[in-house]
Amino acid sequence: MTSNKSFVRRCIGAALFDADVYEDVEADRSANGQAFAVVVLSAVAAGLGTFKNNGAIGVLWYTLAALASWYVWAVIAYWIGTRLLPVPRTEADTGQLLRTIGFSSAPGVLRIFAFVPGIGAWVFLASTLWMLVAMVVAVRHALDYCTIRRAVAVCAIGFPFYAIVLALSLFLLGPWPI
Repeated sequence: MTSNKSFVRRCIGAALFDADVYEDVEADRSANGQAFAVVVLSAVAAGLGTFKNNGAIGVLWYTLAALASWYVWAVIAYWIGTRLLPVPRTEADTGQLLRTIGFSSAPGVLRIFAFVPGIGAWVFLASTLWMLVAMVVAVRHALDYCTIRRAVAVCAIGFPFYAIVLALSLFLLGPWPI
């Protein structure tokens, strides 16, 4: 199935929790590259947001940390959703879940504004929470859950692993701009 939706429209729709976008991306096997691009853009934005405080090494470090933490979170969500908390309707392969979760990273592009004095940490926190909510929506659609509760459980169990990787980044390289 090939979608006529553009990359930008999909990103905006995913950030706005549009169920149709998540269903479209789940079904569109050709959207793997787009989903990966969203994750990379979000990770690069996280890295660039630290440039003022940490320079080029911070950009590289935070970009890699954001990619690694996203990957860990996605793998854990897949395992929890398909092995620990499946429902009879759950039929998802890794591609379906990675595509939807990839697009749920769209709010992370706002992390590029983490360099703004006085609001940088708040931008980072808000975009991270926004990504968490978007991931709940993505998981619900990818795993064919009838209610949001199970998707919340999947994300709640996996999110601490994501947060630990980011916290280690902050500890090893230094804080985000405040």
